Amino acid sequence: MTSPYSSFNELSKREIEGRDYQIIIVTRPGNILVMAPHGGKIEPGTSELAEAIASPDFSLYSFEGLKPKGNSLLHIGSHLFNEPRAIKATKNADIVITIHGHSDNKSSFIMTGGLNSQLCNHIKKILCGLGYLFRTSSKGLGAKDPNNICNRGRQRCGVQLEISKKLRDALRNNKEYLNVFAAAIRRAIQIYLTN
Repeated sequence: MTSPYSSFNELSKREIEGRDYQIIIVTRPGNILVMAPHGGKIEPGTSELAEAIASPDFSLYSFEGLKPKGNSLLHIGSHLFNEPRAIKATKNADIVITIHGHSDNKSSFIMTGGLNSQLCNHIKKILCGLGYLFRTSSKGLGAKDPNNICNRGRQRCGVQLEISKKLRDALRNNKEYLNVFAAAIRRAIQIYLTN
């Protein structure tokens, strides 16, 4: 997805908060932040997934596209994502987990990325145990750049989850399915934190 904006500063000069986009922040005790940096209509379903994973234990940040059409313009690359409230939220978290949307609408799968390979492995193990399928991250989706927003927490290593459109749609359309998915990721995080 290509955007004409290479920073939030550029975006904010042309797009209007409250009309074109909104930012949702929920601060909860603890050191985990779940983010949807391309939420709302940018990568549909990612905001709902991030909210379900975060609640009730973790803090939440969601940058959400609101335009009637053309929300892909609001997609700032994750290694360039520098919205000030997002940066502040990451500085208050040890670990950041970002939820992204892969465009594939024919297969249900997840791709993990980010510099926290141990937490990625915990998430993958628990979700595989529930029957979820994983693919190897394709080029550009591995989130290995230290400036990727998922790697900007205090530990400087986070997790990026790319979730296919087909799976996101299935999760959004079945609250029980979504709750099981979110609880599994929270359980993986708790296992990581206690090791």
